[in-house]
Amino acid sequence: VQLQAYGGGLVQAGGSLRLSCAASGRPVSSYTMGWFRQAPGKEREFVAAIRRSGGTTHYADSVKSRFTVSRDNTKNTVYLQMNSLKPADTAVYYCAAGNSILSSIGTSRAYDYWGQGTLVTVSS
Repeated sequence: VQLQAYGGGLVQAGGSLRLSCAASGRPVSSYTMGWFRQAPGKEREFVAAIRRSGGTTHYADSVKSRFTVSRDNTKNTVYLQMNSLKPADTAVYYCAAGNSILSSIGTSRAYDYWGQGTLVTVSS
């Protein structure tokens, strides 16, 4: 599967953005889909994920109640709706797909395919 993330940009603190991750080659419903981010000088960190089976969602504590991950199988796309953005959310955001992920859903090495990143900048 090939993944392409887009939708990043510059937004003021308190604003919203929706990131999209378009998949080609295989249905996104075949994978557990995750979002990660990497801020300058920091390691890549887990943001959110939606499981292949059942669509259960998982979030990092830092984004819980502000971000929402969803999947549109008809468009073969996964979304990350980001509300109440903070300057600390500034990072390059990546989407990823995993074939078989159980307890390691928040671990980047559990994912098999990665899209290119999209930059989100939140100004104060």
